[in-house]
Amino acid sequence: MFFKKKQADVFVDERLSHIAFIMDGNGRWAKSRSLPRKIGHRQGALAFEKIVKECSRLGIKTVTVYAFSTENWKRPKEEIDAIMELLGNYIDRAKEEKGTKYVFLGDKSVLSKELREKMENLENESSNSENTLNIAFNYGGRAELVNAFNELLKEGKESIVEDDISSHLYTRASKDPDLIVRTANECRISNFLLWQCAYSEFYFTKVLWPDFDEKELHKAIESFYNRKRNYGGV
Repeated sequence: MFFKKKQADVFVDERLSHIAFIMDGNGRWAKSRSLPRKIGHRQGALAFEKIVKECSRLGIKTVTVYAFSTENWKRPKEEIDAIMELLGNYIDRAKEEKGTKYVFLGDKSVLSKELREKMENLENESSNSENTLNIAFNYGGRAELVNAFNELLKEGKESIVEDDISSHLYTRASKDPDLIVRTANECRISNFLLWQCAYSEFYFTKVLWPDFDEKELHKAIESFYNRKRNYGGV
């Protein structure tokens, strides 16, 4: 059975409870307008907030976004500093929001003390909320798996099953994503949720992330519902 949400022209039910986004194209968006890359990230941050709100309005319980990868440290310092500032400012505003549980996926240890404390405080203050927003920051799928295996070794595990790995991932409190959306005409997963995406549906679009709006989100959702998910069956 489908449930239509108020003022929405898409339908969402229990089959779509978790969407993940690879938010690609901020730099290209800025370059096409002869603007600094940090302006592209600023516009991308606005798109991120808009899409998270729309997902919540539609009744999607969990959203995961790929905000900064372990490989993104190779970028120019000015661009990295701009991204860090955007995240810090977003956390300051998010403290005033209610109803969302914030989880930061990735290795916080290399971030500034100020940013780490902001992340941890927001996680603690929002831990009892119903909806979840996972922000993958300094995140890499391979690094996540290595971290999980090392935790299991420390616990003395000599034989490992799938549930052991899943329960030691950064995402252990969330179900695997039903749908993964990537923008900017790139058709790869770029070290994102390597374990969790085993049975996810993928949606690739040419739209650059700063231009990805509610209408584009609805297209991705409609595409998801036009597919048949067999999970290896018939």
